[in-house]
Amino acid sequence: MGLKAPILLMIALTAIILGGCGGSIDPNEPQGFIQTKGSDTMVNAVQMVTEEFMKEYPHIFVAVTGGGSGVGIASLINKTCDVATASREIKPKEVETALQRGVNPKEFVVAHDGVAVIVNKSNPVNELTISDLHRIFTGKATNWKEFGGKDLHIVTLSREVSSGTHMYFKEEVIQLGKKDNKEEFSKETLLLTSSQAIVEEVSGNESAIGYLGMGYLSDRTKALRIGRGKEFHSPDVENVLKKTYPLSRPLFMFTNGEPRGITKLFIDFAFSPTGQRQFRETGFVPVGATVARQQQ
Repeated sequence: MGLKAPILLMIALTAIILGGCGGSIDPNEPQGFIQTKGSDTMVNAVQMVTEEFMKEYPHIFVAVTGGGSGVGIASLINKTCDVATASREIKPKEVETALQRGVNPKEFVVAHDGVAVIVNKSNPVNELTISDLHRIFTGKATNWKEFGGKDLHIVTLSREVSSGTHMYFKEEVIQLGKKDNKEEFSKETLLLTSSQAIVEEVSGNESAIGYLGMGYLSDRTKALRIGRGKEFHSPDVENVLKKTYPLSRPLFMFTNGEPRGITKLFIDFAFSPTGQRQFRETGFVPVGATVARQQQ
């Protein structure tokens, strides 16, 4: 009984997609269903790309699901999605597993991002080094007064382990980019399920510090300037383009081999001016921005 409703809903959706308003569609018109899954950092941008894509191809339905980069890549490996989105590179072990299962991951860099570190707006601290962040998130530093802030215990917030942003921050900040470094987040670090949850906690907690993709920055929190030495930079388009912001990274889409058919249409659309505009409007850096800057 419980399965009938979802089945009927899928039948209804299919009828709407393929049948339009009751009239037949041109058999040469692209049609079908695409499943994307993965990065929560990218989910809003991908949703906007999808909305524009479906305006151009009204008989193709694209489902956008988050869950984290690891979830997306696992879904690609298990052949349960057509496009995996990820805010990190695919791991060698994941590639090995994919090949064993007859899946050949094809990588596309669709945009660039800066991982922003945010604090409560009442926190007087404005900048930290990567070394400072390392000490804070590993639990070696526990009070804001060590960094010129108030006498408050630091509350560290992180994305959960399936998140590509979690993996990136762990490699670059917790392990300082050293492959032989096995350090972990402090046991007191709170793992939250989404970037929006981190925004909510930081905006209401004067002691909190967290990290997220640039697309989730808002005036509800304060983004810190980050440096590796004496120079500090803000997480913005200009600094990500110049790679002066220390926590800059690419954002990916993956397909099983060279995309074909409607999946290729979707990937091509993500790189089109309209698709890239959606990444810019959600706070990321389009891949074409670097070329455009060089031509100025």
